[in-house]
Amino acid sequence: MSQVTLRGIAEATGLSIGTVSRALKNQVGMTEETRNKVREAAMRLGYDFGQLKKGRIRRIAFLLHNQHNTLASSPFFSPVLQGAEAACRREGVALSFIAVGPAEPVLAQIRLHQPDAIVCAGFFEPEVLATLQQVGKPIVLVDMHWRGFTSVNPDNMRGGYLATQHLLRCGRKRIAMLSGSLAHYSIQQRNRGFRQALFDAKVHADPNLEVIVPTMGEGDEGVVEAMRSILSLPKPADAVFCYNDSTALAAMKYCLGEGMKIPHDIAIVGFDDIAAAAAAIPPLSTIHVDKEELGKAGIELLLNKQDEGPSQITVPVQMIVRESSFDD
Repeated sequence: MSQVTLRGIAEATGLSIGTVSRALKNQVGMTEETRNKVREAAMRLGYDFGQLKKGRIRRIAFLLHNQHNTLASSPFFSPVLQGAEAACRREGVALSFIAVGPAEPVLAQIRLHQPDAIVCAGFFEPEVLATLQQVGKPIVLVDMHWRGFTSVNPDNMRGGYLATQHLLRCGRKRIAMLSGSLAHYSIQQRNRGFRQALFDAKVHADPNLEVIVPTMGEGDEGVVEAMRSILSLPKPADAVFCYNDSTALAAMKYCLGEGMKIPHDIAIVGFDDIAAAAAAIPPLSTIHVDKEELGKAGIELLLNKQDEGPSQITVPVQMIVRESSFDD
């Protein structure tokens, strides 16, 4: 009896060979109905499921959104990429870097690089993720979370909690939070941690102390505007937790320019622990994220967990106390 092929199943179901292949490999990007239709046809025709062994991953594409491919974001994502590169080098896998935006033909880029698997670092629009799913390659999200995808994230909520708890323990009463867009999973979780710490300490959360900093526009304008708003309140902020270090450093620069003493007049804490945090004057308190570990874990998930369903890995974070929030 002749061997049943993917083409034979495709003809029997009226689906493409690619769809049949993805359904049999249990990959994402299709309805349960299509998946079942393919598997039933395969069993009926006597398909040998032993043929499904996946080929080894030899090429991985590292995708970064254009909005992260900037000077402000590079202190975070460069080490993530370095961690991914080191893991690929160790495993003998080629890694290519692609910066993409929502309006760009991402599929054309993928076809050009011909990867066996994809790492998406940072925020991506749901439409872009849906497009990438159609490719049928294994995908891991790093510093991003979306239902149905395998992902690796720092413990963002815990970090937001630790930063706020630290400021409360330093005796601060009016703690503000500068956030970026809450469409970003990591920022949303950091904000949740901030609110939870206030709630647990029975401190009233003042909505005037939560400001979303617009990422559009030049330089530090958005941060300057945010700081003005929280410092000009009838009861101004005496501490600020910033969703990342770049924002915290801009906030600190503004306060110093206004003649304020840090941390005497206002305590400031960031998130990420980029190299510039420790080098700042005064040195910036922050939440340490092992950025290389994020990149490395993303690659290891791709290479070792192909046959399992979506899984989530959380990388621990740590509070680093420096002079910007704590007077010795």
